[in-house]
Amino acid sequence: MSARRPPRIARGQTLGIVAPAGPVKLDKLKRGLDRLGDAFRIRLADSLTAPRDPATPSYLAAPDDVRARELDAMLRDPDVRAIVLARGGYGLTRILPRLDPSALRADPKPIVGFSDATALLSWAYAAGVRGIHGPMGVQLGSLGDGDVAQLVALLTEPRAPGVRPWPLAAHGRGSYRGPLVAGNLTMFAVLVGTPWALPLRGAIGLIEEVGERPYEIDRYLTQLQLAGDLAQVSAMIVGDLTRCVDASPPTGEPDPADAALTTVLERLHAAGTPAAVGAPIGHGDRNEAVPFGALSLLDLDARHFEILEPAVG
Repeated sequence: MSARRPPRIARGQTLGIVAPAGPVKLDKLKRGLDRLGDAFRIRLADSLTAPRDPATPSYLAAPDDVRARELDAMLRDPDVRAIVLARGGYGLTRILPRLDPSALRADPKPIVGFSDATALLSWAYAAGVRGIHGPMGVQLGSLGDGDVAQLVALLTEPRAPGVRPWPLAAHGRGSYRGPLVAGNLTMFAVLVGTPWALPLRGAIGLIEEVGERPYEIDRYLTQLQLAGDLAQVSAMIVGDLTRCVDASPPTGEPDPADAALTTVLERLHAAGTPAAVGAPIGHGDRNEAVPFGALSLLDLDARHFEILEPAVG
């Protein structure tokens, strides 16, 4: 299924900030949102400043009905022209069935997030609207000016990002063209078999991960291979694998520093999936925003990656 680009958000219009997954430290969120300067007006979901419900599990920002209701309200609010998630964590898959895709179809607006928000980007794409895989509120405070400016540009300028100056290393040969489907590796795997599985047929996939040990990364990629999803991807780009180490491997010997990347490349090679490594995307010091679903070109021979469509119209 294809999806359309939402309209651009003009400077001075309103960004809606929601926490549909994990809990948020408000001071960290405010520092991150301050990095946007006066580009946009900001509207926070009520639960971000309300006292925390003590019955809510520690890994959720608020009860499921609250998180779903606040996200749905932002989707329906005509003054909110884009939605940026406050943070990831866990919890989005719990509320996907509660969201009404007709609200987004009736008033398309870009949704920005990564990590657990991969599930929401895939939900929006299934609803027919493209989003932006990019930094969330709490991460903005730790990113460089270039990554913040890139997010603002993607939201406000109907211009294709073009050739990305990424230091790519090629693992395979050839040139591949398809929609860019970026997301967290864990979410790639856990969404298999749901109505919101990532749209991987003919896509250029882009994966990142944080805090998963090499054998867990092996598990997710093997699941994708067994499910036939890796066979659908034309090629894969690997972003940051942040803190993906095993402090106590079964052998008792320390893993090499590149154990996680070695695992990824072995699994992709076993699936016959050509790959490039080196996208500055993920949970590390960089997190360049990219348009989810945009037509892209990956030339492994030239180590060249180009995004051919804008995020907004």
